[in-house]
Amino acid sequence: MKSTKDIAELLNEPACEHNKKEKSGCSKPKPGSAAGGCAFDGAQIALLPIADVAHIVHGPIACAGSSWDNRGTRSSGSELYRIGMTTDLTEQDVVMGRSEKRLFHAIKQAIDSYNPPAVFVYNTCVPALVGDDLNAVCKEAGERWGVPVVPIDCAGFYGTKNLGNRIAGDAMVQHVIGTRDPDPLPPGLERPGFKIHDVNLVGEYNIAGEFWHVLPLLDEMGLRVLCTLSGDARFREVQTMHKAEVNMMVCSKAMVNVARRLNKEYGTPWFEGSFYGITDTSQALRDFAKAIDDPDLSARTEAIIAREEARIHAALAPWRERLHGKRVLLFTGGVKSWSVISALQDLGMVVVATGTKKSTEEDKARIRELMGEDTLMIEDGSPRALLKVVRDYKADILIAGGRNMYTALKARIPFLDINQEREFGYAGYEGMLELVRQLALTLESPVWEAVRKPAPWRKRNTADERQAPSPAGEGWGEENTNKQNALFNHPHPNLLPMGEGTRLAATAG
Repeated sequence: MKSTKDIAELLNEPACEHNKKEKSGCSKPKPGSAAGGCAFDGAQIALLPIADVAHIVHGPIACAGSSWDNRGTRSSGSELYRIGMTTDLTEQDVVMGRSEKRLFHAIKQAIDSYNPPAVFVYNTCVPALVGDDLNAVCKEAGERWGVPVVPIDCAGFYGTKNLGNRIAGDAMVQHVIGTRDPDPLPPGLERPGFKIHDVNLVGEYNIAGEFWHVLPLLDEMGLRVLCTLSGDARFREVQTMHKAEVNMMVCSKAMVNVARRLNKEYGTPWFEGSFYGITDTSQALRDFAKAIDDPDLSARTEAIIAREEARIHAALAPWRERLHGKRVLLFTGGVKSWSVISALQDLGMVVVATGTKKSTEEDKARIRELMGEDTLMIEDGSPRALLKVVRDYKADILIAGGRNMYTALKARIPFLDINQEREFGYAGYEGMLELVRQLALTLESPVWEAVRKPAPWRKRNTADERQAPSPAGEGWGEENTNKQNALFNHPHPNLLPMGEGTRLAATAG
């Protein structure tokens, strides 16, 4: 189990400009709101996209949850990461001291059944409290069967989901990165004026396969991606990350400690960037060329950017006319809280507010650069707060994660999923085309006009119904009938002033 000192060291991040602010392992939840993910959840979703590894959750079966597609990441090969494995600890295992033995046999079963190149073992609250020696069991199992077994000590009570991300990154640097060198380049691939450079992407998860929109551009530039930690990654790729010439940090909230330690231990420079939107995609490609400092690479990069921007601007022209001026409430977190703003502004849309609950101070600074100092940043993601912003700022669409979908749909507001559960990739130039298609389909769907009309069975014959007795035996009354019609016929009943919808429904019987 990690000590308080170990957790404090992980929370202490020198690469963060705001590192001196007060920090704690566990964030105190507000009454009535979800506490959010724990450290185990953060570690698992950070590493689960490594596709050919056997991922074992050491703990009660409830901790394993639904491992199938729990992040929407995609693999171009192995599907082993989609198989949920757990030691399924019970009360009897804890009382009788059998949890370490169960873990040892679980590792053996995973190796015998799937022959993975490595096994990752995630510690959870119960074995951490009991005092299981995770490192010793993993070391013994690795030596016994000749397969790397990586301990990831990420008990949920250590702290927040963000801390779990850092624990996962720290485990990769400590146990995996630097244990093999990259494969040599195929002969004839390099030629005069075309040198291949090795790069990494840290915090890129290939949600809905969106990184595949960007990879052909990097290939054309002459950049070999050694590893994307961790989207569509392989264990052997993670081992070679120390040999990259530059690292791109895609999500600093998650794994900035990996980029910092690779810089400290191997001298690898890094920069933060995004592939959402035309402007940011072009800037990320330029940042690669700038960091590597190869004149031929810089020339190729500018030629590719000019070609792709001309192509995508021509393709987006008819869509811009349909989306220009539409008002968006964006409620997400991390890198998307500012990178998606850039993409929407490229389309001529107006972002009225953005969520920053999971954003770093650097993320918030970028938001201010894009939207101005007086921009509205939302920390409260409750339905009441979101709907109030929609009403006050006259938003046409809510772009958020799946948990906010029903809030929008019940209020009859167009909704687009932007988080990890989505089915469409929005990264790169090609991803912009997919984004505008989904925005137009959502905003222009005929369903919104239909659901905002009064339902046919709500159109009452007031002459008859005013005389009809209520269930309590009282006359319905003209006043109550008018109040009920006002509620039923309101285009956005959930957007009525707070409490008004309840009072109308109550007085209407």
